[in-house]
Amino acid sequence: MNTIPKTIVCFGDSNTHGYNSSNMGRFTHKERWTCLLDDLLGPDYLIREEGLSGRTTSFDDPLFEGLNGFSYIHTCMLTHEPLDLLVIMLGTNDVKERFSATPENITKGLERLVTKAIHTPEAWRNQPNILIIAPPPIEEGYYETEIGPEMGKNCMEKSRALAPLYEQAAGRLNCHFLDASSIPGVGMYPYDHMHLSLEAHRCLAEKLAKLIPQIC
Repeated sequence: MNTIPKTIVCFGDSNTHGYNSSNMGRFTHKERWTCLLDDLLGPDYLIREEGLSGRTTSFDDPLFEGLNGFSYIHTCMLTHEPLDLLVIMLGTNDVKERFSATPENITKGLERLVTKAIHTPEAWRNQPNILIIAPPPIEEGYYETEIGPEMGKNCMEKSRALAPLYEQAAGRLNCHFLDASSIPGVGMYPYDHMHLSLEAHRCLAEKLAKLIPQIC
């Protein structure tokens, strides 16, 4: 008997797009966590990549166009409907100095984004089902790399504060939660200390391949 695969949208930034900071390119479809997850889950699931470098939860970037996740989530969901699960991993770009946002501000932005997704009933196959992933924090040394002046100061400290706040927000919104930094092997490449390593992509995919069948 033919079964319709469950559709999962992975909504994120450069670490969902698959930015490879070792060569300033993009990991291949055999290396990105989204593609690996698709292979691991098999034909019962359909993974849709929606990663965009620089994307924020809800902030308009004064320097670049179209990076506000809140403004795009409705269109994104309707593009891929009907959805069975929405995976959101955002917040790293929100810590940029030019946004002047506290970890609490960033969490409010995430909550706005998730609430909008929940209240898009025409996109869901059955009912809202969202997994919030707290991104791994930016690691020490980022400011000494080329990305430092672009990101600004205090980014590492802000990014480290997000996971517990995101977990609380997930509880309030009745969403699933995963702290990516808790996964063994997940870490950043040393080229800029803020983009996932090749090993991290694999470890994240393997963790999600075990988690997703329990929630979707």
